[in-house]
Amino acid sequence: MSALADVVAAADPALAPYAVSDPGPGRFAALEGARRFVFEAVYEGYLMHYGEPRAFTGMDADLRLLAGDTLYALGLSRLAETGDLEAVAVLSDLISASAQAQAEGRQADAEALWEASSAALVRVPR
Repeated sequence: MSALADVVAAADPALAPYAVSDPGPGRFAALEGARRFVFEAVYEGYLMHYGEPRAFTGMDADLRLLAGDTLYALGLSRLAETGDLEAVAVLSDLISASAQAQAEGRQADAEALWEASSAALVRVPR
């Protein structure tokens, strides 16, 4: 099962009716363990807010925002359980900077931030 499928399985049961049957491999295959799960969950939440989600479909705009918040919380709570302070710092900066980029209409910059942040955590031993 892919990390993205793991996110779908771990998501709040209220989201189950909106889950796609095969969400695909995910985006952050280079990350390992909890970091991969966390990035997939938080990125899916980010897509619920700003793009096209990969793992869930059929929600109205308000429900998508709430579902996105739920996925942010899922990822962040899983990260908090690990005590991975390096990943906490990277992810908190990423969430803030990508939201700012989106608010300023710089979608390409936001996507580049996700790529750079995940690459930084591949290099950091955990």
